[in-house]
Amino acid sequence: MAQYTAAKHGVVGLMRTLALELAPHKIRVNSVHPTTVDTIMIQNEATRELFLPDVHDPTREQAAEAFTAINALPVPWVEPLDISNAVLFLASDEARYVTGVTLPVDAGFTIK
Repeated sequence: MAQYTAAKHGVVGLMRTLALELAPHKIRVNSVHPTTVDTIMIQNEATRELFLPDVHDPTREQAAEAFTAINALPVPWVEPLDISNAVLFLASDEARYVTGVTLPVDAGFTIK
């Protein structure tokens, strides 16, 4: 997980630096940080086995229990639309003064 953590911190640092450098030009920079999203990235045998190493060929339903445990809200994952909606908000006029933020769309993952 070291490489993932380093990359994530790099993205946040880059975003914050760009937010500061581009603010005088009225350019906003933010980043979105989801929990597990119901995509092929997590809905595959290899990822399920990471969460359920003692289960042979874990099912989606079995994985859902394991994924639910990592979130504060009782959901195993969020939908791609949830992430798209967050990005749409940040790109909208409603967020015209939002810059330099990390927006977690994570069902409370980061508060656990």
